[in-house]
Amino acid sequence: MPMKGGVTPMGFTEFVVLVAAMMSTQAIAIDAMLPAFPIIVRVLHVADENHGQWILTAYMAGMGCGQLFWGMMSDRFGRRPVLLGGLGVYVLAALLCGLTNSFHALLVWRFIHGAAAASVTVSRSVVRDLYSGRHMARVMSLTFVVFLIVPILAPSLGQLILAFAPWRYIFIVCGAFASIVWLWALLRLRETLHPEYRLELTRSHIMGAVRLVLGNRTSLNYTLALTVMLGALMAYVGMVAQIFSDVFRRPGLMPAMFALCAVTMGFAAFMNSRFVERLGMRLISHTALLCYIGISALHVVVASLGLEQLWTFVAFQAVTMACFSLSVSNFGAMAMEPIGEVAGIGASLQGFVSTCAAALVGAAIGRQFNGTTVPLAGGALCCGLLCLVFVLFAEKGRLFRRHHAATAMGVADAPVENFGMH
Repeated sequence: MPMKGGVTPMGFTEFVVLVAAMMSTQAIAIDAMLPAFPIIVRVLHVADENHGQWILTAYMAGMGCGQLFWGMMSDRFGRRPVLLGGLGVYVLAALLCGLTNSFHALLVWRFIHGAAAASVTVSRSVVRDLYSGRHMARVMSLTFVVFLIVPILAPSLGQLILAFAPWRYIFIVCGAFASIVWLWALLRLRETLHPEYRLELTRSHIMGAVRLVLGNRTSLNYTLALTVMLGALMAYVGMVAQIFSDVFRRPGLMPAMFALCAVTMGFAAFMNSRFVERLGMRLISHTALLCYIGISALHVVVASLGLEQLWTFVAFQAVTMACFSLSVSNFGAMAMEPIGEVAGIGASLQGFVSTCAAALVGAAIGRQFNGTTVPLAGGALCCGLLCLVFVLFAEKGRLFRRHHAATAMGVADAPVENFGMH
Protein backbone atom coordinates (compact mmCIF):
# COMPACT_ATOMS: atom_id res chain seq x y z
CA MET A 1 0.00 0.00 0.00
CA PRO A 2 1.38 3.44 -0.87
CA MET A 3 2.07 5.88 1.93
CA LYS A 4 0.53 9.34 2.06
CA GLY A 5 1.48 11.41 -0.91
CA GLY A 6 1.82 8.39 -3.19
CA VAL A 7 5.19 7.27 -1.81
CA THR A 8 5.50 3.50 -1.55
CA PRO A 9 6.69 1.91 1.71
CA MET A 10 10.43 1.35 2.03
CA GLY A 11 11.51 -2.26 1.53
CA PHE A 12 14.26 -4.21 3.21
CA THR A 13 16.99 -3.49 0.65
CA GLU A 14 16.38 0.25 0.57
CA PHE A 15 16.26 0.29 4.37
CA VAL A 16 19.67 -1.40 4.63
CA VAL A 17 21.21 0.94 2.06
CA LEU A 18 19.73 4.06 3.69
CA VAL A 19 20.97 3.07 7.15
CA ALA A 20 24.39 2.35 5.66
CA ALA A 21 24.40 5.73 3.89
CA MET A 22 23.59 7.52 7.14
CA MET A 23 26.37 5.66 8.93
CA SER A 24 28.70 6.45 6.02
CA THR A 25 28.47 10.16 6.73
CA GLN A 26 30.60 9.40 9.79
CA ALA A 27 33.18 7.45 7.80
CA ILE A 28 33.57 9.80 4.86
CA ALA A 29 34.47 12.64 7.24
CA ILE A 30 37.38 10.48 8.43
CA ASP A 31 38.61 8.54 5.43
CA ALA A 32 38.40 11.26 2.78
CA MET A 33 40.65 13.41 4.98
CA LEU A 34 43.50 10.91 5.25
CA PRO A 35 45.48 12.04 2.18
CA ALA A 36 45.11 15.66 3.31
CA PHE A 37 46.66 15.31 6.79
CA PRO A 38 50.23 16.19 5.69
CA ILE A 39 48.95 19.09 3.59
CA ILE A 40 46.83 20.52 6.41
CA VAL A 41 49.77 20.25 8.81
CA ARG A 42 51.94 22.18 6.37
CA VAL A 43 49.38 24.81 5.30
CA LEU A 44 48.20 25.58 8.84
CA HIS A 45 51.79 25.62 10.17
CA VAL A 46 51.48 22.79 12.69
CA ALA A 47 54.87 22.27 14.36
CA ASP A 48 54.62 18.54 15.16
CA GLU A 49 53.54 16.29 12.28
CA ASN A 50 52.04 13.80 14.75
CA HIS A 51 49.61 16.52 15.82
CA GLY A 52 47.87 16.10 12.47
CA GLN A 53 46.25 13.03 14.03
CA TRP A 54 44.34 15.42 16.32
CA ILE A 55 42.07 16.19 13.37
CA LEU A 56 40.82 12.63 13.74
CA THR A 57 40.89 12.64 17.55
CA ALA A 58 38.80 15.83 17.81
CA TYR A 59 36.20 14.42 15.43
CA MET A 60 35.99 11.11 17.31
CA ALA A 61 35.77 12.87 20.70
CA GLY A 62 32.90 15.00 19.43
CA MET A 63 31.18 11.96 18.00
CA GLY A 64 31.42 10.16 21.33
CA CYS A 65 30.08 13.08 23.37
CA GLY A 66 27.32 13.83 20.87
CA GLN A 67 25.85 10.36 21.14
CA LEU A 68 24.70 11.01 24.71
CA PHE A 69 22.52 13.88 23.52
CA TRP A 70 21.10 12.42 20.31
CA GLY A 71 20.23 9.04 21.76
CA MET A 72 18.21 10.49 24.63
CA MET A 73 16.44 12.86 22.26
CA SER A 74 15.51 9.92 20.02
CA ASP A 75 13.95 8.03 22.93
CA ARG A 76 11.89 11.11 23.77
CA PHE A 77 10.96 12.55 20.37
CA GLY A 78 11.47 9.64 17.99
CA ARG A 79 14.24 8.51 15.66
CA ARG A 80 13.32 10.43 12.50
CA PRO A 81 13.47 14.07 13.75
CA VAL A 82 16.75 13.41 15.53
CA LEU A 83 18.37 11.91 12.44
CA LEU A 84 17.18 14.78 10.25
CA GLY A 85 18.26 17.45 12.76
CA GLY A 86 21.68 15.91 13.30
CA LEU A 87 22.38 15.58 9.60
CA GLY A 88 21.45 19.24 9.12
CA VAL A 89 23.99 20.34 11.76
CA TYR A 90 26.55 17.99 10.15
CA VAL A 91 26.26 19.84 6.82
CA LEU A 92 26.78 23.22 8.48
CA ALA A 93 29.75 22.04 10.54
CA ALA A 94 31.43 20.47 7.51
CA LEU A 95 31.23 23.75 5.62
CA LEU A 96 32.64 25.70 8.59
CA CYS A 97 35.56 23.25 8.83
CA GLY A 98 36.39 24.08 5.24
CA LEU A 99 36.36 27.83 5.88
CA THR A 100 38.74 28.00 8.85
CA ASN A 101 42.30 29.32 8.61
CA SER A 102 43.44 28.21 12.05
CA PHE A 103 44.44 24.71 13.16
CA HIS A 104 42.90 25.24 16.60
CA ALA A 105 39.66 26.52 15.07
CA LEU A 106 39.66 23.51 12.76
CA LEU A 107 39.88 21.22 15.78
CA VAL A 108 36.93 23.01 17.41
CA TRP A 109 34.76 22.69 14.31
CA ARG A 110 35.87 19.09 13.85
CA PHE A 111 34.64 18.38 17.39
CA ILE A 112 31.27 19.93 16.48
CA HIS A 113 31.33 18.06 13.17
CA GLY A 114 31.81 14.82 15.06
CA ALA A 115 29.10 15.70 17.59
CA ALA A 116 26.66 16.20 14.71
CA ALA A 117 27.80 13.01 12.99
CA ALA A 118 26.98 11.16 16.22
CA SER A 119 23.29 11.61 15.45
CA VAL A 120 23.39 8.89 12.80
CA THR A 121 24.21 6.37 15.52
CA VAL A 122 20.47 6.56 16.19
CA SER A 123 20.16 4.42 13.05
CA ARG A 124 21.37 1.53 15.26
CA SER A 125 18.32 2.15 17.43
CA VAL A 126 16.17 2.06 14.30
CA VAL A 127 17.59 -1.37 13.50
CA ARG A 128 17.05 -2.48 17.11
CA ASP A 129 13.43 -1.25 16.94
CA LEU A 130 12.83 -3.68 14.10
CA TYR A 131 15.10 -6.67 14.72
CA SER A 132 16.73 -8.64 17.53
CA GLY A 133 19.15 -11.50 18.06
CA ARG A 134 20.88 -13.12 15.09
CA HIS A 135 18.50 -11.36 12.71
CA MET A 136 19.71 -8.01 14.01
CA ALA A 137 23.30 -9.19 13.53
CA ARG A 138 22.47 -10.12 9.93
CA VAL A 139 20.97 -6.69 9.22
CA MET A 140 23.92 -4.93 10.84
CA SER A 141 26.35 -7.05 8.82
CA LEU A 142 24.58 -6.21 5.56
CA THR A 143 24.61 -2.55 6.57
CA PHE A 144 28.32 -2.85 7.28
CA VAL A 145 28.94 -4.27 3.79
CA VAL A 146 27.34 -1.24 2.13
CA PHE A 147 28.89 1.11 4.68
CA LEU A 148 32.39 -0.11 3.77
CA ILE A 149 32.04 1.24 0.24
CA VAL A 150 32.97 4.61 1.77
CA PRO A 151 36.39 3.64 3.20
CA ILE A 152 37.09 1.83 -0.06
CA LEU A 153 36.45 4.93 -2.15
CA ALA A 154 36.88 7.89 0.23
CA PRO A 155 40.71 8.09 0.38
CA SER A 156 40.87 7.96 -3.42
CA LEU A 157 38.15 10.59 -3.56
CA GLY A 158 40.13 12.76 -1.17
CA GLN A 159 43.28 12.37 -3.26
CA LEU A 160 41.32 13.16 -6.44
CA ILE A 161 39.96 16.35 -4.86
CA LEU A 162 43.47 17.35 -3.79
CA ALA A 163 44.67 16.92 -7.37
CA PHE A 164 42.31 19.66 -8.57
CA ALA A 165 41.36 21.75 -5.53
CA PRO A 166 42.55 22.79 -2.05
CA TRP A 167 42.00 20.49 0.92
CA ARG A 168 39.03 22.59 2.04
CA TYR A 169 36.90 21.14 -0.75
CA ILE A 170 37.02 17.74 0.95
CA PHE A 171 34.80 19.17 3.66
CA ILE A 172 32.48 20.65 1.05
CA VAL A 173 32.09 17.21 -0.53
CA CYS A 174 31.32 15.72 2.90
CA GLY A 175 28.60 18.32 3.37
CA ALA A 176 27.16 17.65 -0.09
CA PHE A 177 27.02 13.90 0.56
CA ALA A 178 25.27 14.45 3.89
CA SER A 179 22.78 16.77 2.18
CA ILE A 180 21.80 13.98 -0.22
CA VAL A 181 21.38 11.52 2.65
CA TRP A 182 19.32 14.10 4.57
CA LEU A 183 16.95 14.54 1.61
CA TRP A 184 16.64 10.75 1.17
CA ALA A 185 15.77 10.28 4.85
CA LEU A 186 13.32 13.19 4.73
CA LEU A 187 11.43 11.64 1.83
CA ARG A 188 11.65 7.94 2.69
CA LEU A 189 12.39 7.23 6.35
CA ARG A 190 9.38 6.70 8.58
CA GLU A 191 9.30 6.69 12.36
CA THR A 192 10.14 3.32 13.97
CA LEU A 193 9.54 4.19 17.63
CA HIS A 194 5.84 3.99 18.46
CA PRO A 195 4.52 6.87 20.61
CA GLU A 196 3.62 4.53 23.47
CA TYR A 197 7.27 3.46 23.76
CA ARG A 198 8.71 6.98 23.97
CA LEU A 199 10.32 7.87 27.27
CA GLU A 200 9.95 10.99 29.37
CA LEU A 201 13.41 12.40 29.97
CA THR A 202 13.06 12.37 33.71
CA ARG A 203 15.95 11.72 36.05
CA SER A 204 14.49 8.37 37.09
CA HIS A 205 14.10 7.16 33.48
CA ILE A 206 17.62 8.23 32.52
CA MET A 207 19.20 6.70 35.61
CA GLY A 208 17.18 3.54 35.11
CA ALA A 209 18.53 3.24 31.57
CA VAL A 210 22.06 3.92 32.78
CA ARG A 211 21.74 1.20 35.41
CA LEU A 212 20.41 -1.25 32.83
CA VAL A 213 23.21 -0.57 30.35
CA LEU A 214 26.07 -0.44 32.86
CA GLY A 215 24.65 -3.11 35.13
CA ASN A 216 24.15 -5.77 32.50
CA ARG A 217 27.31 -7.88 32.37
CA THR A 218 26.92 -8.86 28.71
CA SER A 219 26.10 -5.37 27.45
CA LEU A 220 28.86 -3.64 29.43
CA ASN A 221 31.67 -6.05 28.64
CA TYR A 222 30.87 -6.35 24.96
CA THR A 223 30.77 -2.55 24.80
CA LEU A 224 34.25 -2.45 26.33
CA ALA A 225 35.44 -5.20 23.98
CA LEU A 226 34.14 -3.16 21.05
CA THR A 227 35.86 -0.09 22.47
CA VAL A 228 39.39 -1.46 22.50
CA MET A 229 38.97 -2.95 19.03
CA LEU A 230 37.82 0.43 17.73
CA GLY A 231 40.83 1.99 19.45
CA ALA A 232 43.13 -0.21 17.40
CA LEU A 233 41.24 0.77 14.25
CA MET A 234 41.52 4.48 15.11
CA ALA A 235 45.26 4.06 15.56
CA TYR A 236 45.52 2.47 12.12
CA VAL A 237 43.43 5.20 10.47
CA GLY A 238 45.38 7.95 12.21
CA MET A 239 48.83 6.51 11.38
CA VAL A 240 48.33 5.03 7.92
CA ALA A 241 49.17 8.22 6.01
CA GLN A 242 52.41 8.65 7.98
CA ILE A 243 53.33 4.99 7.55
CA PHE A 244 53.04 5.10 3.78
CA SER A 245 54.84 8.45 3.64
CA ASP A 246 57.62 8.01 6.23
CA VAL A 247 58.14 4.23 6.41
CA PHE A 248 57.58 3.05 2.84
CA ARG A 249 58.08 6.37 1.02
CA ARG A 250 55.06 5.57 -1.19
CA PRO A 251 52.31 8.03 -0.15
CA GLY A 252 50.60 7.70 -3.52
CA LEU A 253 49.81 4.04 -2.80
CA MET A 254 47.98 4.74 0.44
CA PRO A 255 44.43 5.13 -0.96
CA ALA A 256 44.64 1.91 -2.99
CA MET A 257 46.11 -0.14 -0.14
CA PHE A 258 43.62 1.36 2.32
CA ALA A 259 40.83 0.37 -0.05
CA LEU A 260 42.20 -3.18 -0.27
CA CYS A 261 41.98 -3.55 3.50
CA ALA A 262 38.45 -2.14 3.43
CA VAL A 263 37.50 -4.73 0.80
CA THR A 264 38.57 -7.55 3.11
CA MET A 265 36.48 -5.98 5.87
CA GLY A 266 33.49 -5.81 3.56
CA PHE A 267 33.91 -9.40 2.40
CA ALA A 268 34.13 -10.57 6.02
CA ALA A 269 31.00 -8.61 6.94
CA PHE A 270 29.15 -10.13 3.99
CA MET A 271 30.18 -13.65 5.00
CA ASN A 272 29.05 -12.88 8.54
CA SER A 273 25.62 -11.86 7.25
CA ARG A 274 25.36 -15.15 5.39
CA PHE A 275 26.36 -17.45 8.24
CA VAL A 276 25.60 -15.66 11.51
CA GLU A 277 22.04 -16.97 11.76
CA ARG A 278 23.31 -20.52 11.25
CA LEU A 279 26.49 -20.47 13.34
CA GLY A 280 25.69 -17.80 15.91
CA MET A 281 27.36 -14.53 16.86
CA ARG A 282 29.60 -16.01 19.53
CA LEU A 283 31.20 -18.75 17.48
CA ILE A 284 32.05 -16.34 14.67
CA SER A 285 33.20 -13.36 16.76
CA HIS A 286 35.22 -15.34 19.29
CA THR A 287 37.02 -17.28 16.58
CA ALA A 288 37.75 -14.03 14.71
CA LEU A 289 39.10 -12.41 17.87
CA LEU A 290 41.54 -15.27 18.51
CA CYS A 291 42.72 -15.04 14.89
CA TYR A 292 43.11 -11.27 15.28
CA ILE A 293 45.37 -11.77 18.30
CA GLY A 294 47.46 -14.41 16.51
CA ILE A 295 47.94 -12.31 13.36
CA SER A 296 48.80 -9.21 15.41
CA ALA A 297 51.40 -11.16 17.41
CA LEU A 298 53.02 -12.39 14.20
CA HIS A 299 53.00 -8.83 12.83
CA VAL A 300 54.80 -7.59 15.96
CA VAL A 301 57.53 -10.20 15.45
CA VAL A 302 58.02 -9.33 11.78
CA ALA A 303 58.08 -5.57 12.44
CA SER A 304 60.38 -5.87 15.47
CA LEU A 305 62.91 -7.93 13.51
CA GLY A 306 63.07 -5.25 10.81
CA LEU A 307 61.53 -7.55 8.20
CA GLU A 308 58.54 -5.33 7.46
CA GLN A 309 57.99 -4.55 3.78
CA LEU A 310 55.10 -2.90 2.01
CA TRP A 311 53.53 -6.19 0.98
CA THR A 312 53.82 -7.72 4.46
CA PHE A 313 52.23 -4.65 6.04
CA VAL A 314 49.30 -4.69 3.62
CA ALA A 315 48.85 -8.46 4.00
CA PHE A 316 48.84 -8.29 7.80
CA GLN A 317 46.46 -5.34 7.84
CA ALA A 318 44.08 -6.95 5.33
CA VAL A 319 43.74 -10.10 7.43
CA THR A 320 43.57 -8.13 10.67
CA MET A 321 40.79 -5.93 9.30
CA ALA A 322 38.80 -8.98 8.20
CA CYS A 323 39.02 -10.42 11.71
CA PHE A 324 38.11 -7.00 13.12
CA SER A 325 35.00 -6.91 10.93
CA LEU A 326 33.83 -10.37 12.01
CA SER A 327 34.32 -9.43 15.64
CA VAL A 328 32.91 -5.93 16.02
CA SER A 329 29.74 -6.38 13.94
CA ASN A 330 28.71 -9.16 16.31
CA PHE A 331 30.03 -7.46 19.46
CA GLY A 332 27.81 -4.47 18.68
CA ALA A 333 24.74 -6.65 18.21
CA MET A 334 25.43 -8.61 21.42
CA ALA A 335 25.94 -5.39 23.37
CA MET A 336 22.58 -4.04 22.15
CA GLU A 337 20.60 -7.27 22.54
CA PRO A 338 19.91 -7.11 26.32
CA ILE A 339 18.85 -3.44 26.33
CA GLY A 340 16.13 -3.30 23.69
CA GLU A 341 13.70 -1.54 26.03
CA VAL A 342 16.01 1.51 26.19
CA ALA A 343 17.56 1.17 22.74
CA GLY A 344 18.04 4.90 22.16
CA ILE A 345 19.70 5.79 25.45
CA GLY A 346 21.46 2.42 25.40
CA ALA A 347 23.01 3.02 22.00
CA SER A 348 24.00 6.52 23.17
CA LEU A 349 25.75 5.32 26.30
CA GLN A 350 27.49 2.52 24.46
CA GLY A 351 28.50 4.87 21.68
CA PHE A 352 29.76 7.48 24.12
CA VAL A 353 31.93 4.97 25.96
CA SER A 354 33.23 3.17 22.90
CA THR A 355 33.87 6.22 20.70
CA CYS A 356 35.47 8.53 23.28
CA ALA A 357 37.60 5.80 24.80
CA ALA A 358 38.55 4.46 21.37
CA ALA A 359 39.68 7.94 20.33
CA LEU A 360 41.92 8.12 23.40
CA VAL A 361 43.30 4.62 22.81
CA GLY A 362 43.96 5.41 19.16
CA ALA A 363 45.63 8.71 20.04
CA ALA A 364 47.82 7.03 22.66
CA ILE A 365 49.00 4.44 20.14
CA GLY A 366 49.46 7.09 17.47
CA ARG A 367 51.73 9.16 19.71
CA GLN A 368 54.17 6.24 19.75
CA PHE A 369 54.81 6.45 16.01
CA ASN A 370 58.59 6.31 15.55
CA GLY A 371 59.08 5.79 11.83
CA THR A 372 58.30 2.06 11.99
CA THR A 373 55.19 -0.12 12.06
CA VAL A 374 56.02 -1.61 15.48
CA PRO A 375 53.78 0.77 17.50
CA LEU A 376 50.78 0.00 15.30
CA ALA A 377 51.28 -3.77 15.40
CA GLY A 378 52.01 -3.73 19.13
CA GLY A 379 48.99 -1.57 19.83
CA ALA A 380 46.74 -3.93 17.87
CA LEU A 381 48.06 -6.91 19.86
CA CYS A 382 47.50 -5.19 23.20
CA CYS A 383 43.99 -4.17 22.18
CA GLY A 384 43.19 -7.70 21.04
CA LEU A 385 44.35 -9.22 24.32
CA LEU A 386 42.40 -6.68 26.38
CA CYS A 387 39.35 -7.35 24.23
CA LEU A 388 39.66 -11.06 25.00
CA VAL A 389 39.62 -10.27 28.73
CA PHE A 390 36.35 -8.34 28.36
CA VAL A 391 34.79 -11.12 26.26
CA LEU A 392 35.72 -13.68 28.93
CA PHE A 393 34.08 -11.48 31.58
CA ALA A 394 30.95 -11.21 29.42
CA GLU A 395 30.79 -14.98 28.92
CA LYS A 396 31.75 -15.98 32.48
CA GLY A 397 35.05 -17.40 31.27
CA ARG A 398 33.66 -19.58 28.47
CA LEU A 399 34.09 -18.82 24.78
CA PHE A 400 31.84 -20.15 22.00
CA ARG A 401 28.78 -20.57 24.22
CA ARG A 402 25.66 -21.26 22.18
CA HIS A 403 22.64 -19.05 22.73
CA HIS A 404 19.15 -19.58 21.38
CA ALA A 405 18.36 -17.37 18.41
CA ALA A 406 15.88 -14.62 19.17
CA THR A 407 13.07 -13.62 16.90
CA ALA A 408 12.63 -10.10 15.66
CA MET A 409 9.27 -9.03 17.02
CA GLY A 410 7.86 -12.25 15.69
CA VAL A 411 8.70 -11.74 12.04
CA ALA A 412 12.45 -12.05 11.66
CA ASP A 413 12.96 -11.47 7.99
CA ALA A 414 9.91 -9.52 6.94
CA PRO A 415 10.34 -6.28 4.99
CA VAL A 416 10.57 -3.14 7.06
CA GLU A 417 7.10 -1.94 6.16
CA ASN A 418 5.59 -4.99 7.88
CA PHE A 419 6.93 -3.86 11.23
CA GLY A 420 4.44 -1.06 11.54
CA MET A 421 6.67 1.88 10.62
CA HIS A 422 4.32 4.78 10.87
